[in-house]
Amino acid sequence: MGARFVPCMHNLDGIQNAAQPIPWPCPSSKSTDANLPENQCTLSQLCGFGGVPEPAYRPGTPLDTQPAPNQWYRFIIPIFMHAGLIHIGFNMLLQLTLGRDMEKSIGSIRFFLVYMSAGIFGFVMGGNFAATGIASTGASGSLFGVIALTLLDLLYSWKDRVNPVKDLAFIILDVVISFVLGLLPGLDNFSHIGGFLMGLGLGVCVLHSPNSLRRRIGEDVPYANSQVSGGFAAQGTPPSFVKNPIGFFKGRKPLWWAWWLIRAGALVVVLVVFILLLNNFYVYRVTCSWCKYLSCLPVSNWCDIGNLQLPS
Repeated sequence: MGARFVPCMHNLDGIQNAAQPIPWPCPSSKSTDANLPENQCTLSQLCGFGGVPEPAYRPGTPLDTQPAPNQWYRFIIPIFMHAGLIHIGFNMLLQLTLGRDMEKSIGSIRFFLVYMSAGIFGFVMGGNFAATGIASTGASGSLFGVIALTLLDLLYSWKDRVNPVKDLAFIILDVVISFVLGLLPGLDNFSHIGGFLMGLGLGVCVLHSPNSLRRRIGEDVPYANSQVSGGFAAQGTPPSFVKNPIGFFKGRKPLWWAWWLIRAGALVVVLVVFILLLNNFYVYRVTCSWCKYLSCLPVSNWCDIGNLQLPS
């Protein structure tokens, strides 16, 4: 219940136009035997949350037939769900270390924005390219967004770090291990990839400017001190946008404007890609033959695991 499960979110080829009704596993069943009567439910019963329109089960039914399943909130709810204690344990470990430090650096509002956006974008990407039978849950996409923020922050302050190479090695190791684990059967690596990409894109928008750039435009105070007394205001830096919108832009140097154009461009790219993927998920449903190998290894039919086994 609540996982990102594509059949509950839009019409699928092989379901709406199936020649006969398809029995679905019952969410409350304790048996895995699909032949038992108590383990044969309708799609509406499986999806829950008030149900979805039952498929027509008529050959030739177009995929744009309405009403159609549209539990769009399955892009959001799975962020707060996990598939067992080990799953939530690993995610909590990362959230209480990297996540805690990053939230302290950029503030709760910016952290929440990136956290939720990365999680949602990861599930949207998985909905487009992952196997249609995978029920995906977890905050891994959100946490990959946090890892992307941590990577950007490291690159922005590289020369000011005590041991930046060690920090970079730790981040790379974390990313590689997570991506490799995402290649195992039944897992959705696209949530990891999507969350990481969204974290990079939004990170450019919400993180401080690179330290080298800040020095060139006269902002020498470390980013962590920007909100405390004696910070930017004491250095003669323009006030915050909320307190003085006009004064915020007054006296800015060309490099400052150039960096903010880059930030605006990153935000536009993020929004455009997000809209395109949503449109592809609901309307065009275009995929690619090789994309699946980003989430599985071509051994022992691993890439077929997670695909719906529908009656012909």
